[in-house]
Amino acid sequence: MAAVTDRTQPAEDASGSPDGIGYEAERAAIRANWDARVPVHLGPDGYGIDRLAGDPAAISAAVGFDRPYLGDLSGLLGVHLQCHLGTDTLSLARLGASMTGLDFSPAAVEAARGIVARCGADVDIVEGDVYRAPELLGRTFDLVYTGVGAINWLPDLTRWAEVAAALLRPGGRFHLTEGHPMLMTLDDDSRPDRIILTYPYFDGAPTMRFDEPHSYVGSGTVASPEQYEWAHHPASVVQALIDAGLVLDRFEEHRVLPWQAFPWMEPVPDRPEYFALPSPLDQCIPASFTVQAHRPG
Repeated sequence: MAAVTDRTQPAEDASGSPDGIGYEAERAAIRANWDARVPVHLGPDGYGIDRLAGDPAAISAAVGFDRPYLGDLSGLLGVHLQCHLGTDTLSLARLGASMTGLDFSPAAVEAARGIVARCGADVDIVEGDVYRAPELLGRTFDLVYTGVGAINWLPDLTRWAEVAAALLRPGGRFHLTEGHPMLMTLDDDSRPDRIILTYPYFDGAPTMRFDEPHSYVGSGTVASPEQYEWAHHPASVVQALIDAGLVLDRFEEHRVLPWQAFPWMEPVPDRPEYFALPSPLDQCIPASFTVQAHRPG
């Protein structure tokens, strides 16, 4: 999630969407926003595409963060939901999984297909909304993976968890690492000596609308800055997965994050691709969390 300048304007969810997904106006704005981020993220200070293309063993910071929790992926059939440019999808494939990525941004899908082709990877990238993933993909998987900065763009966590469960074959594993919503309650005017809590933590808060001309990585202006987000606290994530029939295996909170959510977050000394709040705030506010579960059977 990018740092934002204004997330205080409530918006009502649209209804009666012709495809049955709902929140039609918000979804169109979010998709235009992510289309507009693609050229920014493809830049030299964006997603590090040249590094991934130049080193066949390189993986993304997000997957590097998750790697200790993922175990052996050799031979697994996996899907990465909301995959954006596919760099995490590609990275999971480099760890041994046979991967499919899904994203609803046509521009991101086109770019992702170009990236995996440039890297010589056998990765399938599918265009479509995450809420329609089971029907679009038409199969089940050993691994359902979703990465940081994903679920805050979705209004309905129950449907999201049901999608994850439907995509898993019996015994299949689910993995989520996400930015911690406690960190995301901080106002952009916060600083290490003056923490300001502004934005909602719990589910059920009004939809947040804001305009942000810059993305969380890369330089340049995002041409479609209108965005909408929804708060989802970790307990609601866990409960949605349990209600969808999955069995919880791990819940862990972390002091670090694989991107710099605030300019005063500090690189981790031995892993500069990760960032932490300065001490002693890193002992007070969690930066991210991981949830793992499996489908019984």
